[in-house]
Amino acid sequence: MSTALSKIRNIGIIAHIDAGKTTVTERMLFCSGAKHRAGEVDRGTTTTDDDAEEAERGITIYSACVAFPWNDVLVNLIDTPGHVDFTAEVERSLRVLDGAVIVFSAREGVEAQSETVWRQADKYKVARLAFINKLDREGADFESVFSDIRTRLHARPVAIQIPVGLGPAHVANPFRGIIDLVTMKLLTFPEGKEGRKFIEEEIPEELHDMAAMWREDLLSELSNFSDQLMELALAEAPIPVDLLRKVLRDATVHLQIQPVVCGSALHGIGVQPLLDAVAAYLPNPAEVPPVEGIDPSGKSDQHRKSHAKTDEEPVKVIRKPDPAEPFCGLVFKVLPFKTGDLSWVRVYSGVLKGNSRVLNATRDKKENVAQLWRIHASKKEEQLESTQAGDIVGIIGLRDSVTGDTLCDTRAPIVLESIEFPETVISMAIEPESTADKKKLSDALTMLRKQDPTFAASENEDTGQTLISGMGELHLEVIQHRLQRDFKLNVKVHNPRVSYRETIDHKAEALGECNRLMNGVQHIAGVRLQVEPFDSPTGAPVVTNSLDHGLPHEMLTVVLEELENAAQGGGLLGFPLMRVKATLLGGEVHETASSEIAFRTAANLAFDLALREAGIVLLEPIMRLEVSTPDDHVGDLIGDLQQRRAIIHDQEARSGRTVIHAEAPLAELFGYSSAMRSLSQGRASCSMEPSTYNRAPEDVLAKFL
Repeated sequence: MSTALSKIRNIGIIAHIDAGKTTVTERMLFCSGAKHRAGEVDRGTTTTDDDAEEAERGITIYSACVAFPWNDVLVNLIDTPGHVDFTAEVERSLRVLDGAVIVFSAREGVEAQSETVWRQADKYKVARLAFINKLDREGADFESVFSDIRTRLHARPVAIQIPVGLGPAHVANPFRGIIDLVTMKLLTFPEGKEGRKFIEEEIPEELHDMAAMWREDLLSELSNFSDQLMELALAEAPIPVDLLRKVLRDATVHLQIQPVVCGSALHGIGVQPLLDAVAAYLPNPAEVPPVEGIDPSGKSDQHRKSHAKTDEEPVKVIRKPDPAEPFCGLVFKVLPFKTGDLSWVRVYSGVLKGNSRVLNATRDKKENVAQLWRIHASKKEEQLESTQAGDIVGIIGLRDSVTGDTLCDTRAPIVLESIEFPETVISMAIEPESTADKKKLSDALTMLRKQDPTFAASENEDTGQTLISGMGELHLEVIQHRLQRDFKLNVKVHNPRVSYRETIDHKAEALGECNRLMNGVQHIAGVRLQVEPFDSPTGAPVVTNSLDHGLPHEMLTVVLEELENAAQGGGLLGFPLMRVKATLLGGEVHETASSEIAFRTAANLAFDLALREAGIVLLEPIMRLEVSTPDDHVGDLIGDLQQRRAIIHDQEARSGRTVIHAEAPLAELFGYSSAMRSLSQGRASCSMEPSTYNRAPEDVLAKFL
C-alpha cells in the first residue's frame, strides 16, 4: 500500500567522521521499534555498517538506506560516511534527499568535513536540522558549537532545544536532559539507552531564566518570518505551539533557517525529540521544488544528424512530485552482485511497477524493471509490486544503467541533471599474483567501478600494470582489502602515485604546418594557435575561435574538434592539462591539396609546439588539513608539517585543544596519520580534503623530464 506524499521524509544523516552519525541512526531504529536492540559501533553490531570492513574499522564506508515508521510518518533514512575519502557517498545521497540531519560533536564542534557536507547540502538545496551530539562528553560546549555553526558555516541556526547540564556523570553539573523551547517543557530520559520512553515535565525554577532567554532568542528569530508571530510577541501575548511549529517548518523548508536540537545518542538522550523534529520540520517530497530536466529527443543520434547545422537550445521539462505525472527517477547507487545488480533509485514522479519496461534517457536504451525492493541497509528486505513519486527503492533487472542515469516513461522522455563527483587524487599500481588471475582482476575492478564512481582503474600500456585511482590512501586500502576478501584475489600493490596536472608558464603562439605525401596524395594545411594561462571555473582547458573567416566551415569544425581532443588528451608530460586557454588565430588553405587529414595533423602540431613554447608547469594536488591536538604537542606537529612543505594558515583554541589549519602537498602526506599519532602519543586527530592544485617545485618536475 502506497504512503501519502505528505507522510514521507527522505533524509540523510551526515557529519564529520566520529561525530556519531551511525549511533544516531541506530538509536532512531531502536526508538521507532524497527530494532529490538540498538547496535553499537565499537562492537561492530550496527545495522547500517554491515560490511566487514566497516565493522572492523568502526567507520561508515558505504551509504546505507533504512526505512522505518515514526508516529504516522515513513522515514527513508540514508546513513553516510564521514571520512573525506568517501565523500562521493555523501554527494550522491544529498542529490536525492529532501532533508538532512547534520550531526556535530559537542566537544569538537564544526570540523573540516562538517564544512564540506554543509557546502554539499547548500549545493543541492537540502533543508536541514543540526543535532549537537555527545553532550555527555568531557569538554562538551553547546553554546560554542551553536556559535560555530553560525560563523564558520555562514548558517542561520535556531535553537529549539537546549541542554540541562554538560559533561559526564562525575562532573558537578552533568548532562541529564533537554529543555524543549517550543513547548517550554523539560524532557528527561530515565531509562537511558535501554528504553524508549521519556518524561515531559515543567521546567524547574532554577532553569527558568536560562530557558526564557533562549526562548526569547527563538521568538525574535522566527518573528522575521511571520507577521502574526511578531504581533503576538510584541503584545507579549501567549504564542500557540502550533503557530510556532508552522513558522519553524515554513522557514526550514524554504532553507531560511536550520533548527538546532541536542542530545547524546549513545546514552539514548534526545533521539525521540530529534525524530519528532524530522517529522515536524523537514520537507516531504511534495514540498520540494519539481525536478527539472531536458527533453532528450534533441539529443539522439538521429536528431543530431538531421539537425547538424542548428544550435537549438535543449527543451526544459518539469516533473512534479505527483503519482499522476509520467514516471521519472534517478539511479544514485549501484550495488553489483553476480546474480544481477541492485540499483538504488529515487522516484521523482509518477508510478513504477515491477515487471515493466522503462527508458534510460541518459543512454537512450530500454531497460527491464524485473523486481522492486524496499532496501534495508544494503540488502533487499521486502519485494514491492509498485512504487510512486517520493520513494527510494531498489531495482533488479537494469543492465546498462549506472550512477547518475535517468529512468523514465518511454512515452515521456526526460534527462535529469546527473551527479558530479570529484576527480581522483591518488593512484597506485596493482597486479595479480599469477597471470591466471588477470581476467578475474579485470572483472572485479569493473564491478567495483560500477559501485564507486570515484574509483578508477586503467591499464598502463607502457608497463602493463593496472593503475587504480581514488580519493585517498584509506580509499585505496579499502579497495585492496575488498579484492582480497570479496573476490579472493591476492594482489601485489606498489607505492601510491600522485595525480599531477600540467599547465603552461606564459602566453605563446605557434604555427603547425602539414606538408606530407600520403599514399601518393599531397596533404597541405597550416594552423596558427595561441595558448595562454587561464583560470576557468572548473579548471578544464578551454578552446576558443577568433576567426571570422579564412577557413571553410567544415575545416574550421575539424580544427576545433581536433584542438578539443588534444586539450583533453593531456600535456607534454602525459598528465591532464588544466588552466589553459587555446585560441585559434588563423589557418592556411592550399587551393588543391588541403584536406581534413592535413588540418587535423596541423592542429595537433600547432598545439604541441605552442605548449613547448609556453613552458611546462607541473601542478601538484594540495590538501587542506585540520589537525586537532592537545596543546602539549602543537610544536612537534607544526615542525613536522613544515618539513612536509605545509603552509600553516591558522591556529585556534577549542575546548582544551588546539586546531591547526594548514595546506600541504598530497605527495608529502603519505603515511601522515601514523606520523601524527606517534608525535602526539595517539592523542591528535586529523582530517584532510582536496583543496587546489599549485605549482610543484622544480626538483619534482625534474623527475618527469
